[in-house]
Amino acid sequence: MKTSSIDAHVRLDVHPHHSSAVTAVLTGSQAHIAHAALEAGNWSAVGNNTLVLARIDHEEPYWAEWAAEQLTADGTTVEITPKLREAMDEEWTWANYPMHWCTRSEIRQVSDDAQKIHDDIRHGRLLIHAHAHDGHTTVAVGTYLHRSGKSVYLHGEDHLRQVADTFDSPAAALVAFEKAHGAAMRPGPAPLTDTEQDTTQARTSLGPPTARAESPRPEPETVPAYAADAGNHDALLETFLEDHHDWQKWRTWSDDTTHAIHEDQTLRIEHVHEADAHETAWTMAAYETPVSDRMWVLTASGATPAPVLRGLLRHLADGSDTALGSPVGEKTVTAATHPLSEAGWSHTVGGRGIRWKSPAGDAGVQFDAFAAQRPTQNLTTWTVWGGPDPDRPAWTLTASPYTPSSLLADLSETLAHGIGTRQGPATSRERTTSIATAPPRIPTGLTGNAVGRAR
Repeated sequence: MKTSSIDAHVRLDVHPHHSSAVTAVLTGSQAHIAHAALEAGNWSAVGNNTLVLARIDHEEPYWAEWAAEQLTADGTTVEITPKLREAMDEEWTWANYPMHWCTRSEIRQVSDDAQKIHDDIRHGRLLIHAHAHDGHTTVAVGTYLHRSGKSVYLHGEDHLRQVADTFDSPAAALVAFEKAHGAAMRPGPAPLTDTEQDTTQARTSLGPPTARAESPRPEPETVPAYAADAGNHDALLETFLEDHHDWQKWRTWSDDTTHAIHEDQTLRIEHVHEADAHETAWTMAAYETPVSDRMWVLTASGATPAPVLRGLLRHLADGSDTALGSPVGEKTVTAATHPLSEAGWSHTVGGRGIRWKSPAGDAGVQFDAFAAQRPTQNLTTWTVWGGPDPDRPAWTLTASPYTPSSLLADLSETLAHGIGTRQGPATSRERTTSIATAPPRIPTGLTGNAVGRAR
């Protein structure tokens, strides 16, 4: 049955000042009917019988065409300007889209899901408890105040934001989030991205964008080596190999790991590219012969500060006393930690060993006497961390019993007296790129059940 015509006319056009946004100007005695229909479709009123559709995925022409079809079916007269019609007919796709397996329609569905999340946050239906930057993108945790009442873990920004995990309660969600992101965790929602700011402005005005003052990039601050930025680990390894030709490298077939091997094949380095901040990114080990078992092994996580890694690589390159350490005893422990004591690091004895802590309480070293008594098992005997406490570290480093005391002493020297730089938290503008972002990577402890999914 054909719907009767109503006295309403809708003229759809491109926004005069905002790329991809669409405007609707309504006339007629029953314009309020079309007005209600458009508002229900996420259009925002910016004036008397004037609405705007502004989205974070830049798909406004597509959804404007869909709205025009719905309005026409309801009996409203719809006019589409030639410029908007051209935008509706344009074939385009995202450059370097990270989910390259998706079809164009699936990409649009992923973007629409991200738009729904954005709208739920904007309208107060989804309360964001905390956010963090995981080294690649913004992550957040929140709870729906309506619908299922579920708590969710969100991964990504703008049109790539997705629900990566769900929880039955805010408490469970926050515990998992804090475990995964630790010191990077910040309360409340993240600052708006450039795209979110642009769409917000387009939804509220037909005027030109208000010039935004560029936030000055914070100057790097000088900090203890253990509190410095991780920097570019890949570049660190490349510089090491360029400076030391007695080391050769090869990458795995999957291209996610680089191995560096000394020419005598008894010292080896393994570097996992793009490892999570709390996952093992570096493994350094020594062997008696090229085919023997490890004599000692040291590991470092993805967020290990650059000065700490640089010191370790320098020691390996020096080649002195890296072959085999002595059995761990009082003398070796004293020698390994003397720089810490000299710099005023406090130490306590209890449980299975000894713990040293920096004067500010933001770094520590732990010696496990129980593990040291079992040297053949390569158990973790030394644990070094930076961050609030060993149970919530920003980064960690571990070493086995026979790790040379000279290497450990050099490490202690770096921790006690070394310095580095730390950049202030990046602004939203600095973090946000058009699309060249890594595919979603879900940290340990959070299992993604929605990443890359399209209905």
